Amino acid sequence: MRTKSAFAVDRSVQAIGDTVKAAWWGAAGLAARSIARTGRTAPAEATPTAEPAPEGFVRGSWQEAFEKDQRDVAEGLYPPANDAPANPAIAIANLLDLVRDAREVEQRRARGGGADVRVEELSGAYPPYYRQNFHFQTGGWFTEDSARRYEAQVEALFAGAAGAMRRRALSLLARAWRERDHRDLRLADIACGSGAFLRDLKRTFPRARLVGCDLSEVYLREARRLSGVTDLVQGSAERMPFADESLDAVSCIFLFHELPKKVRRPIAEELARVLKPGGFLAFADSIQPADEPRLERLLQVFPAYFHEPYYADYATADLPALFAEAGLEARAHDQAFLTKAILFEKA
Repeated sequence: MRTKSAFAVDRSVQAIGDTVKAAWWGAAGLAARSIARTGRTAPAEATPTAEPAPEGFVRGSWQEAFEKDQRDVAEGLYPPANDAPANPAIAIANLLDLVRDAREVEQRRARGGGADVRVEELSGAYPPYYRQNFHFQTGGWFTEDSARRYEAQVEALFAGAAGAMRRRALSLLARAWRERDHRDLRLADIACGSGAFLRDLKRTFPRARLVGCDLSEVYLREARRLSGVTDLVQGSAERMPFADESLDAVSCIFLFHELPKKVRRPIAEELARVLKPGGFLAFADSIQPADEPRLERLLQVFPAYFHEPYYADYATADLPALFAEAGLEARAHDQAFLTKAILFEKA
């Protein structure tokens, strides 16, 4: 059982870390964009039709992500994140690597090179939609450099708010499990990637049995290093390597906007299959235009600049209905900046 006092701290502790993160990754993102901007031409499809956000709204929405994160820490839902850059030498090396790669990413974007990652010896083992340079990322999901660089890329993209945004899903699950004894609970992070959310789960539920699942072997190795979780399995979200009704909770963070429409339903059904009755799905992904019309303009240009081939369809998908058909009912909702979280329960 987790009590309020177990994690409750002065929110200024989290606020200081957030200030460092925002300054560092904001500067990193600015540097990467400046390097990449040389010779940049806007993609033909990046022509937004929505009205610009009101003055100050984008910054205020971004700030709200940090404020919600700080309130949850102060309330004792989870511990301070401690994911600001720690070792200065490593942080600077990662920043320089990120900036160097930005030029290559921009060149790939300019020539439309995000469609396929040619890894011939691996091609048969992965679905076609997976073998792409999402975000025009060097190496797709298949190289150690990609896995090592990923967390820095998303934090730079969102000026340090990526962790705070995805922890909206952690907040919902932590509230639902607040009075539970975690020692007998089993939780799997599906499509765990490089392990940042898995790390948050381990800090929040140190007595639960955690497992990470991802298709990429190199990302799983990075997830083990970053999170400290050792129970990691390579597997597809379409065919999860878990028995029926064997998990008390699953998390799924920033996956569904990168899935073709025909794949979303089977994965929703798989998430429901592996959950015990009364189990929870902690879901987080991009907001959709209907969630916040004032940010629609940003959402319209996002897939063009960051190679998200399935995003346009995701933007209009009825997610609660999709999961309801799989037997999962929405119980709670939260939102911060460009991310929304939904807590689903299996009846």
